[in-house]
Amino acid sequence: MEYTVKKLAKLAGVSSRTLRYYDEIGILKPARINSSRYRIYGRKEVDQLQQILFYRELGLELEKIKKIITSSSFDPAQALLDHRRKLLAKRAQLDQLIDSVDKTIAASEGRITMQDKEKFDAFKQRLVDENEKKYGKEVREKYGNNTVEKSNQQVLKMSEAEYEEVQRLEKEMKDELSKGLKTGNPASEAAQKAAALHRQWLSFFWVKYTLEAHAGIAQMYVDDERFTAYYDDEEPGTAKFLRDAVQIYTGAK
Repeated sequence: MEYTVKKLAKLAGVSSRTLRYYDEIGILKPARINSSRYRIYGRKEVDQLQQILFYRELGLELEKIKKIITSSSFDPAQALLDHRRKLLAKRAQLDQLIDSVDKTIAASEGRITMQDKEKFDAFKQRLVDENEKKYGKEVREKYGNNTVEKSNQQVLKMSEAEYEEVQRLEKEMKDELSKGLKTGNPASEAAQKAAALHRQWLSFFWVKYTLEAHAGIAQMYVDDERFTAYYDDEEPGTAKFLRDAVQIYTGAK
C-alpha cells in the first residue's frame, strides 16, 4: 500500500510537517514523487518511520538515528529486538516504581509494615538501570561483565543515607559546574570543586576509581551525544567544560 504525506502522518500519529522535515534532513525520503508533486511512501518507508519513532521514544536525537538507520550495517530485525529489550527494561522499572508506591500507600493506611530500605529499592534500581543505559556497553567492554555486576550490586546495597548522598552530590556538582561555566575557566575553583564532586559521585557506582578512568568517562560525555545532551540540557557547553575540568583534575591535561 502507498501513502501520501497526509495519510502516512495520520497513520503514524505525527504531523505532515514532521514527515516533510524528515525528508529535508534525509532521514526518511519518500519512495517517489508522483505527477502531482506529492510525496509517496511505500512499505519500506513505513517500516523505516516505525524504526525512527522507536528510537525517538528511547530518547535518541535525529542525527544519531539517521546515522544508525542509514548505516550499511543496520539490521532492522536486530534493531527491533533491541527496541524490545530496552522497552521491557523500561516497563520493569515502571512496574517496580508502581509496586513501591502501592506498598507505601498500604503502609500509610496501616495495612502492611514497610521497611525503610524498601522505600528506596525502586529508586536504586533506577540508578542502576540508568547507569547501565549510559555507560553499560562501554564499561563492560573495557572492564568486563564481572566488574559491572559488582558495581551494580554496590548501588543496590546502598543505605538510605548513601542514596541521599548520591542525590546531593549530583546536585552540588551541577551547581558548581554552573558557577565554573560562567568563569569560562575549567581550572577555576568552582570547576575543580565540580570535578572533585564528580569523583565522589562516581565512587558510589565504581568498585575501583582511577584517574585514567575518570578522565575517560568525562571524554565520553563529549563523544557521545546522549551524555552531551544530558549535561547541556540547561547550559550548552557544560559537557565539554566538565571534560576539561576533569582532565585538569586528573592530570590528563
